[in-house]
Order: sequence, then C-alpha cells, then structure tokens
Amino acid sequence: MFQGRLKGGTMQPGKTPLSRGVAEGQHHHAQIVSEIRQRLGQRRYELWCEGKTEFRLNEHHLIVAVGSPFLQTWLSRQFRGEMLTAVQSVLGTAATVEFQVDGTLAQKIVAGVATTGAALDPLGTALTGTSSAASAPVSVTIDAPVPARQETQGRHTAARGVRRLAELQNFQASPATEWALAAAHEVARRPGEAYSLLYIHGPVGCGKTHLLEGIRREFQRCNPGLTALLLTAEGFANSFTNALRDKTLPSFRQQFRTTDALLMDDLDFFEGKRVFQEEFLHTIADLTDHGRQVVLTGDRHPRLMTRLPEELISRVQSGLVCRLEAPDEETRRKIVRARAARMEAEFTDEALDYVAQRFRNNVRELEGALTCLQTAFQMTRRKVTLASARQLLSELERDCLRVVRLDDIERAVCDLFGVKSKDLKSDCRARTVSQPRMLAMYLARKHTQAAYTEIGKHFGGRNHSTVMSAERKVEQWLRDNEPVKLSSQVWSVADLLTALEQRLLAS
Repeated sequence: MFQGRLKGGTMQPGKTPLSRGVAEGQHHHAQIVSEIRQRLGQRRYELWCEGKTEFRLNEHHLIVAVGSPFLQTWLSRQFRGEMLTAVQSVLGTAATVEFQVDGTLAQKIVAGVATTGAALDPLGTALTGTSSAASAPVSVTIDAPVPARQETQGRHTAARGVRRLAELQNFQASPATEWALAAAHEVARRPGEAYSLLYIHGPVGCGKTHLLEGIRREFQRCNPGLTALLLTAEGFANSFTNALRDKTLPSFRQQFRTTDALLMDDLDFFEGKRVFQEEFLHTIADLTDHGRQVVLTGDRHPRLMTRLPEELISRVQSGLVCRLEAPDEETRRKIVRARAARMEAEFTDEALDYVAQRFRNNVRELEGALTCLQTAFQMTRRKVTLASARQLLSELERDCLRVVRLDDIERAVCDLFGVKSKDLKSDCRARTVSQPRMLAMYLARKHTQAAYTEIGKHFGGRNHSTVMSAERKVEQWLRDNEPVKLSSQVWSVADLLTALEQRLLAS
C-alpha cells in the first residue's frame, strides 16, 4: 500500500520511487477524485468530502472511508450514484464503490481539530470560520496492482473481497492453447497493430477469462497512457439499458467508442438480443475502423452462434479467431502443482498426479478438487496422500456426475440446427433433417446407456438397424472430414459434434 496526498485534485507523490503500476493507480485516482468533485459540485464536495473522507483505490474497487456510521449512511444515500458514475467513467462499468467506517480517520479529524482549535458538528466535521477549502488535504491510499512480494497486502486485498486480475505469465499453455496465448501477448503489447479484433473461444473453465484479464494487466503495463475497458457482455447490456433509461446514450457511446481497448467476456450473451447486438456491432465497428483493439471471448466459434446477425458474425471473423481446448494431462499436472504451491496445505506428488489424471474437463474442476483436499488438510493437519485423495475425491466425482438423457441430445440438436422436435422424429428424409437426426443418434450412443432399439423408438419409432446405420454413417463422415451445411455456413462434422457436446455439458 502506498500513501500520497491530494490537494485540489492534484496528486502529490511521495519521495519513495513508485512502480509503473502504482503511478498508473495514482493517475486513475486523481481522475476519479476530479470526476467526483465535478459531479458533486465544488460546494458539496468541500462540505462533505474535503478533509473528512479517504478515497482508497484497488483495481476496480473504490472504498470511500469516513469517520462515523452516520456519515457513512448519509454519503451512501446521497452520493452513491454520482460517485459510482464517476468511478465507472474512469475505470469502466465493472468498477464498484463501497462506503466504510474507519475509526482512525475520526481520530485524525479530532486531532486536527485539537490543533486548530475548531469545534465539531454532530457529523464529526470541523467547524471553522474560514472556507472549508483551506481544510486538511484528503489522504490518498492506492493499492499497487502488481508487486507480488507484498504478501500481507495480497491477503488484505482478498479479505476485502477485491478481485485481483490474472496474469498472462501464470497461464499454463499447452500445444492446443499456445497460439491463443501468443496472440494475447501481441494485442496487449501492440494494440490495434497486428489485428484489431481477437476472438478467443472454447469450453467453460479453459482459461478464456484468465487470458482476458491478463491482456488487460499487460496492456496497462506496456501502454500506460492508454485506456482499457474490461467487462462482460451482460455488463455492456446493463450499461446500455441504463443509458437508454437515463437518456445518456451520448455519454455511453463516448465511453465505449473512445477507449483504446475493449475487452469483453461471454459474447454468447448477445444471442437473440437484437437491440444489444446492433449497439455492440456499431461499437466494435467504430473501434476497429479507428485502429483500436477489441478482444472478445465466447464458448463457441462465431459461426455456431446462430442467433447472432450475420453482420456481427462476419465482423468477429474478420479478426483472429483462436480456440482453447481442455488441457492435456501434462498441462494439468503443471496447473495442479502451481495451484497447490499457493495453498496452505501439504500434498504428496502422487495425490497431485491423481487429481491431474481424474479431472480432465477443465481447470475449474482441478481447482475444486484441490480445494476439497486443502479443506481436509486444514481439518486433520495431515499431509494429503494418494489414498486419502482417492477417498475424498470419489465422493466429489459421484456428486458431480452428469447424466445425459435422450431429451437433452434432442434439444441440443434442435437448437443448433434450428429444426423442430417433431421434424426430427418424422419420416422426412430431406438432408436438412436427416443429417441432424443421424448426429443425434450417434451422440445418443456415445453419451447414454440407451440401447439401439430405445434410441430408435425415441427418434420416431425407428428400428435398431436404422440407428446402427446412422452410427456407422457419422463415423464415416468423421474419417472423411465430411462437410455439413449449417445455415449459410459449411462445417466439418467434427466441429459440429464438438459444438453439440459443449451444449450438452453446459445444459
């Protein structure tokens, strides 16, 4: 934590040299205080904030510290909206504001009153005969976002519930993800130069958000004079809705279309939401046309988002599209060991290898398994061995077992191909219906315990030989890399099956 003082909205850094991250935090802090002063007005700011509050900035979280519960309640009720707007205008819509009581601040005010001989009003505010502009300067506290050596600071940050962004250096790359990692480094260091739009897609828990957060942190280190907005698609939609309600669309567009980098998670959220789609399309078109950087993530390839407009899909495809896949076993071992090293627990190498072998789908499963083992260690204070890991995690695996039903497969196929359930079960032999039907039968054999006759009965009362024929046909398509037409696009069978299986796991 670094201290500085602010007079009249200008940052006065101390004599101790500051890191680039701290200097950047000071710059953001000065901007936020200036915005708050402007939105409250000079008179209200001097009356309620000057000399009576401390603004503490940590990443996207602003804490307004006050000396008494009464003042906390008053400021929260009267000025929360204006302060939140001020913070978000500088840091983006993901920023938050919290009002806290700090007893030491009250002591400082009292000590200052004792020195000046002033009286106190019921709020703990010094009453003097002079203008409040001459009161003591506001103390500024800035949490440095980068230095890892300050372990105490990191624990305090976590205790306050402030999320620390991930680092690209901590991303464990595999042969299937190293391309996406290289692209992330490139856009962070040279925004808008190599490719102004980067889209990263893949199943849940494979590192999309990690890369997005890492890009933002490296972007700020490499480009201290540029601005970046990091948010989710839902956050964009909420901000747009609020702008429509408050009739502040020009301000909204100014914020999003003048930033140097827009980093947005979960593009899938826009599917079927036409108003948001149009606004977002115009936003990224304006950014990319002016050489600014856009980075998006989603669960699927843009061509598989059938409820997005063609204009938005083609705009996303005009950039670099990278796919993330579930980590292989060697990468999972590295991830498990890196996570375990940061935990307050003891594990044998065999126990960690067991976790890496058993939990294959995504990184979140690995983290959940390690958390379970860490809890067991904290309760027993005994090193987690292979035997204890097997016993503890067998229950976790049983509870997390995902049972796929025939109805689930039918729903996923109908949603992706845009066909109706009754058509899938009908006697129609048109290619637009027969291909989805055969893929559904293939997935039913792969992901359920249903017999051929049961599958045939579910999909229109067909016999077992029809299902067997469909299974062989899809296997042949996979070997030949057969193209399948979906909407106006042509896809390989392997990609379509991957998309369908992702839907099954997410449902």
